[in-house]
Amino acid sequence: MLNVKNLSFSYSKTPVLSHISFQAQKGENLAIIGESGSGKSTLLKTIYGEYDIDEGEIFWNDKAVLGPKFNLVVGYDFMKYLTQEFDLMPPLSVEDNIGKFLSNFYPEEKKKRTAELIKVVELSAFAKNKVKTLSGGQKQRVALARALAKEPEILLLDEPFSHIDNFKKQSLRRNVFKYLKDKNITCIVATHDKDDVLGFADTMIVLHENKIIAKDTPESLYHNPTTALIASFFEQYNLIDNSLVYAHQLRIVSKSTKNAQVVTSYFKGRYFLIEALYNNNTVFIEHHEKLKPGTAIYLDISK
Repeated sequence: MLNVKNLSFSYSKTPVLSHISFQAQKGENLAIIGESGSGKSTLLKTIYGEYDIDEGEIFWNDKAVLGPKFNLVVGYDFMKYLTQEFDLMPPLSVEDNIGKFLSNFYPEEKKKRTAELIKVVELSAFAKNKVKTLSGGQKQRVALARALAKEPEILLLDEPFSHIDNFKKQSLRRNVFKYLKDKNITCIVATHDKDDVLGFADTMIVLHENKIIAKDTPESLYHNPTTALIASFFEQYNLIDNSLVYAHQLRIVSKSTKNAQVVTSYFKGRYFLIEALYNNNTVFIEHHEKLKPGTAIYLDISK
């Protein structure tokens, strides 16, 4: 179990994390979200032992995680940290990069393990290719497989799918997070992408202004957002009569006391996102058809 107790950290005199406390059980997928600059990456680095914290404690099971003041070499064998910089060996092939740190004393086991991980990250067709010939997204997938090679007990992921195109993201997420669950590996993922969280994370932490402002299941936070920041992570939202209302919760009806005027319509695939003015404020409504600018509409809230 990961146990973070009252963690505080500053760059020089600028506070970045303030009194952060949470736990992550073995095999749990915990997502950390927040705006750019909220401290997501810094929190991962402190958990990894890359920084010396100002206050607090970090434990993995009974072992204290300490920073560079205490460790000549940053990091621990039981933990892997995948940053947004991949640190690969470009002249080597995909399979050689992944198998580099696996023992040569068991060549068949090494070969099997390497092939398994290449399949997880969907790069079987590129196994023999040199890494320097790959795209940024493919390199990110190689780095992910290499981080998994020695089966860490805890894996720290910083925007793990940011360089990967939309054609691959969905199936890759399913493969990777299923693999982590099957292997009972604790995963802490810092992300700005809701699709990295919904359907995969057991728990979600929201960072804002150096602190944790919410911690719950993604489902609970989605259905009961306490702040506009939380609502905005999931969907387009509106503030109506001091209540947070998602765009899909606003319906266009034949008559109501809430009248608005259409500004424009955005095609979103299975629906149109209607931008309208209501009480001189912009609101957004999901609707089944495109509406002309200037059209008068009436709104109802459905929860």
